[in-house]
Amino acid sequence: MGALTRDFYARDPRQVACELIGCKLVRRTSQGLCSGVIVETEAYLAADDPASHSYRGRTRKNATMFGRAGLLYVYPIHARHCLNAVTESRGIASAVLIRAVMPLSGIEVMQQRRHCLPIDLARGPARLCEAFAVDRRLDGWDLTRGTRIWIEQGDEVVVRDQQIVVSPRIGVTSGHELKLRYFLNDSPFVSGPRSS
Repeated sequence: MGALTRDFYARDPRQVACELIGCKLVRRTSQGLCSGVIVETEAYLAADDPASHSYRGRTRKNATMFGRAGLLYVYPIHARHCLNAVTESRGIASAVLIRAVMPLSGIEVMQQRRHCLPIDLARGPARLCEAFAVDRRLDGWDLTRGTRIWIEQGDEVVVRDQQIVVSPRIGVTSGHELKLRYFLNDSPFVSGPRSS
């Protein structure tokens, strides 16, 4: 399967966040290929979203969010990193945070990086980045290229609309009333509470 196209990302982040559930995140390094089914995401809006990194305008650190759809926006948090897919169009700074995946391949490589059981390898955005060897060097990478890191349609897990739950985001200090978190209800790999 090929990488998702730019048209997929060039839409409202809420729609993209929902439709990324069940897709497959793939990362290729010199250590081998790692992949996992996306089971949890969060949308960050370009307007009226105080939790978004773009809320106060463009800076050197958040510049990728203002780029074209399909870019990877990576930012540091507590000496770790989080990865986002940029959505909509150039200049409209919105993105989708990938919060958790269910590991599929390269599990031994992920365990070498994380030193934990498979259930905790990529359950949470910082753990996910550590397991998939993602840091600021990948900020601005084009996910639609289908090399190094990309997202493709999933084939291992069939996701139906009724399995996806929408809830407030996790760990934000503002905008926490907005229901912009999407997750697969029955997945043990989801990083936070399973309530809407």
